[in-house]
Parts: sequence; C-alpha cells; structure tokens
Amino acid sequence: MSPTPLPASDATTSHLIRLAHWMAGDFSNYQQALANAKDYAHIHIFFRPLPFEFFSGIGFYSEQVYDYDLWLPYRQGVHRLVDQGDQIYIENYSLKNALLYAGAARELSILHTITPDCIERRYHCSMVFQWESDRFRGSVEPGNRCLIEKNGCQTYLESSVEITETTWVSLDRGMDVNTHQQVWGSEHGPLRFEKRQSFAHEVPIS
Repeated sequence: MSPTPLPASDATTSHLIRLAHWMAGDFSNYQQALANAKDYAHIHIFFRPLPFEFFSGIGFYSEQVYDYDLWLPYRQGVHRLVDQGDQIYIENYSLKNALLYAGAARELSILHTITPDCIERRYHCSMVFQWESDRFRGSVEPGNRCLIEKNGCQTYLESSVEITETTWVSLDRGMDVNTHQQVWGSEHGPLRFEKRQSFAHEVPIS
C-alpha cells in the first residue's frame, strides 16, 4: 500500500528544509580546476546559516572566494528562503560594508556581527527553486531586471543553479541590456562544486 501523500503545504515545507540543509556548506570546484586549470580557477562557495532571529526564518550568509585568497571574497550576500507553495523563493540582499564581514562564512564570531541593519534588498535578483525528481533547480526571477554594471556596461544577470545533497552546479552570466550579448561570466560552461563540509546542523528549524 503506497504511503498517503503529504499535504501540499507540508511537502513544500519539507522541500524548503531539505534545500536549506543541502545549501548549508563549503563547496569547492577543486576537481574541475585540477582537471582544467586553464579555464577554471579553484573557487569556494560558502553558505552559512544565520540565526532564526535574523529573518524569523531560514537565512544564509554567503561568500564566493578564490582558494588562494580566502579572506578577500569576490562576492558576498545574505539570503532569505521563502515558502511560496509550488516553489521556494530566495530573496537576495547585499551588505552595505561587505568587506567588514569577509570571512564570516568560516568564522562565527564575524558572522554574529551581521545584523538586518547591515543589508539592502537586491530587488529583481531573487532566485526561484523547484524540486525536480532528486534535485533542486533554480534560476533568477524572470524579466531580465537584475541589473549589474560591469566595466562601464549595464548588464542583466542570467543565473541557473542545480543543487543535490553533495553537489552545486552554477552558471552566472552578465548580458548586455541592449545587445543581449555576454559581457562577463564563465565562457566555458557551468562551475561544478562538491561539498567539502556540511553546515546542515546549523540550519534553524524554529
């Protein structure tokens, strides 16, 4: 006899917690960089859970850093996970003085200095995730309105992510708002990360 399906809200909550557990970690593309050092630098993505009180829910601080310079991240952010029923919506925030919090993904003493007053919402730059069979797939919300200026050129972000319990595959590209040609981002395909350390036990459930 097959088990009774969870109500939709319970199933989505379960997916939300699973996504949070899978996101929480130190991910490295060491194998990819080792196999093709010419095209891929060795990079870490850190997603460290924030205390429940920060958002009254599940949130993360994130860093992306080159392995050779772990104290100088080239990307930092704060993220809030929102249950939207048929999908999980992740709001993205920037830090007003980001370098003050460099290393917070590895040092909890720094992480605990981040407060809601330190962040600003990045509108139109949220990610939308859905559960697909055995993994989560996400992309930046539609509309081409997540704008990033790079080298004097106004671009919009195209971003896609695939997450399993042990892997993170992502592709970020900046496209010219007028010509729709790629201006920045990987020219050699997605970055492929493997989880080196899990922080799932730090995800606040309540």
